[in-house]
Amino acid sequence: MTQVFTQQAHFIRETAKGLEYISNEDMLFSSREIFLTSQVDGDSSTELIKKLMVLEKLDQEKEITFYINSPGGDVVSGLAVYDYIQMMKAPVRTVCIGTAASMGAILFLAGNKREMLPHTRLMIHDPAYGSGDMMAGKKPDELQQYVDKLRQTQDIIVQIIAEKTGKSAEEICEKTKVDSYFNAAEAIEYGLATGVCGKTNTELPEF
Repeated sequence: MTQVFTQQAHFIRETAKGLEYISNEDMLFSSREIFLTSQVDGDSSTELIKKLMVLEKLDQEKEITFYINSPGGDVVSGLAVYDYIQMMKAPVRTVCIGTAASMGAILFLAGNKREMLPHTRLMIHDPAYGSGDMMAGKKPDELQQYVDKLRQTQDIIVQIIAEKTGKSAEEICEKTKVDSYFNAAEAIEYGLATGVCGKTNTELPEF
């Protein structure tokens, strides 16, 4: 079998049946590799869940690699992906390939194994509503509902980070008061990541 890469987003594979054009994304998907390289929203989360569903139906034991380079986004959409990964039988390995921030960092935490490229970073912080305009003209009771929902969401995020890192909720709350960035070594030390791509587990610090 001969493979020829083109300048387009696909390559040509020569098979017994002739030439076959395969997109880069399809080739990676066939290798059980999926990507999030945009904001987390309803569309991106739905696509991720569909891909995870297909890969698990194909094989419930073989590992899926989920690459993340995302600024974060919608909390509800992101938690849907997180919850689905937690329910899966197939193991999921998450890999940070740029910056996994906010909800992108929470999705990174969904992995059984959580690895980072050497010069990537994670960022965790408290959830926040994105625009002050949505508060304009609201009555006090409505504003209180927003605050209550925000606190509920914060509790969920803190619980997830605490569970994955083994740290207390109080420690996490203190860390997420501000935007807290971690390089690969710092993420491993804090418990957010489990390794650096290309390095063996023997090189990781002991906890």
